[in-house]
Amino acid sequence: MIKRVLCFENPARLSLKLAQMVVELQDVTRTLPIEDIGVVILDHMQITITHALIDALLANNVAIVTSNDKHLPVGLMLPLDGNTLQSERFRAQIDASEPLKKQMWQQTVVAKILGQAHVLGTQLLEHTNMLKWAKDVRSGDTDNMEARAAAFYWRNMFEKDAFIRDPQGLPPNNLLNYGYSIVRAMMARALVGAGLLPTLGIHHHSRYDAYCLADDIMEPYRPFVDMKVLEMWKKGDITSDISSEQKRQLLGVTTMDVNISGHRSPMMLAIQTTAQSVQKCFSGEARKIIYPDW
Repeated sequence: MIKRVLCFENPARLSLKLAQMVVELQDVTRTLPIEDIGVVILDHMQITITHALIDALLANNVAIVTSNDKHLPVGLMLPLDGNTLQSERFRAQIDASEPLKKQMWQQTVVAKILGQAHVLGTQLLEHTNMLKWAKDVRSGDTDNMEARAAAFYWRNMFEKDAFIRDPQGLPPNNLLNYGYSIVRAMMARALVGAGLLPTLGIHHHSRYDAYCLADDIMEPYRPFVDMKVLEMWKKGDITSDISSEQKRQLLGVTTMDVNISGHRSPMMLAIQTTAQSVQKCFSGEARKIIYPDW
């Protein structure tokens, strides 16, 4: 089932009544079933949310994202108990061998580079070298093909030498950041639902990053955001401040069609498929992460 992604951009009071989210917005009151919600984005400083609602959302594995006064996501809340076999799966993840994690990272980098090559190909831009680099990725990406491919990719994607991919840089960096944060929240939610620790990564190991595994496994999904931002850029829909319409377009990536496991699925369901396959790799039930087919 596809869960809803809700973004609140105006003053509102959010509460709980009879397993429903109650939204009081100015003179309008609406209710939404908790079970239909996947992600809630709080994007206004005058939003009030009750503890009872937070509890109900987390109990249903809903990711709660908070934004700052610049309307950029800065916080993510997830349930601590997301799966009935959580303890067993935590142990398998913690005990995973270094060779296994390196193989998983190799698969992740290959999938990401193939996705980036696809984006360039849709714009009729040179990408045959990207396909070769994807084949050359070794276990653990010891040759850092990911960085090599990224340098070429960003230099060519927007067809202008001035663009530099920098989270703090000029637009469209802000749109990329926003889109990535949505995918990150969905991935973290799916990993928790699969009974995994989103903090314990296979490659990312920052002591300040609470979602290292989510940052690892979301990498092959970044090109979907890139395609959406590229589409907006070609239409001239790029501004320094992210508008409500731009947010709506970026939230649309959650329902983009993704080819995975031989069929097409909305991204939210594809991400769940990927997360479940990661868990199976840790438990020894599988040897390959299921990523989108390009």
